[in-house]
Amino acid sequence: MASSTASAVRPMIAADRLSKAFGGRMVLRGVGFEIGEGEVFGYLGPNGAGKTTTMRLLLGLLRPTEGTVRVDGRDASRSLDARRRIGVLLESNGLYGRLSAIDNLSYYAQLFEVPRAKERVAEMLELAGLTGRRRDKVGTFSLGMRRRLALARALLHRPAVLFLDEPAAGLDPEAQKLVRDLIVSLSSDERITVFMNTHDLDDVQRICSRVAILCDGRIRADETLKEWNARAEATGLVLTLVDENDVEEAARILENLPDVATCEIDGRTLAVSTHRELPTATVIRAFEASGIALHEIRRARQTLEELYLETVREAGEDA
Repeated sequence: MASSTASAVRPMIAADRLSKAFGGRMVLRGVGFEIGEGEVFGYLGPNGAGKTTTMRLLLGLLRPTEGTVRVDGRDASRSLDARRRIGVLLESNGLYGRLSAIDNLSYYAQLFEVPRAKERVAEMLELAGLTGRRRDKVGTFSLGMRRRLALARALLHRPAVLFLDEPAAGLDPEAQKLVRDLIVSLSSDERITVFMNTHDLDDVQRICSRVAILCDGRIRADETLKEWNARAEATGLVLTLVDENDVEEAARILENLPDVATCEIDGRTLAVSTHRELPTATVIRAFEASGIALHEIRRARQTLEELYLETVREAGEDA
């Protein structure tokens, strides 16, 4: 798997050999990627992998120990103009509970010097489905309502780049779909670049154009969703033997074949994952040479969840 994938279009977010240490402990190690205009980039990884640290470095909230970061060609920690072109939705919604929805957005519109602020605030309230609650204090809102308002706040000043940290957290299914559809629309229609920290693999499959997996401070995979799907199609085999007594010998043969990653036994069935496509003819010939009779052999598609877990497991073995 590739450690990074260069974007084919103008990079809006770029990290080059990015490393960060806290108190001598390396949290990120040589992270690098470029994200093009209009891409939706899903950034996956287990807790503690360094995802939030990466986002804070990109936002200019932290300085790297080594390497460089650029957002729209500039360092956000040094460029006010760069920060004005960034929208952010973190786990904390960044809203004032004692202010109304309209007052929250009006306050941020003033901070960002949003032109025609009154009209833009009304537009964002409509987008969030909160026009009817615009005068109510945000402290009375449900978690889902606050999340929708926070997303509206992040989009208020028409950013070129949008950073999202678990954007659908706490939302009901209807609101989750609204957020997903909005992100896709922002990417395809307005060419906004989206960097999304998430654990929600379903959201990734539905809206991301590219996926990277961070483990132990290193990027272990960085591929387009089409590449993930193609690899998922190619790398699974399920074999059923005629005689269950042959299963241990069959597993040994499979594990010795090139590119076989794992082999799991369930009765007389073996589930095989590989690093790349393994021709079924190769397996059939190997079994015939050992006198093992096959009842069935078929390709099995891996889910993104299985690919993700496999990548995390391999990273743990390398650590």
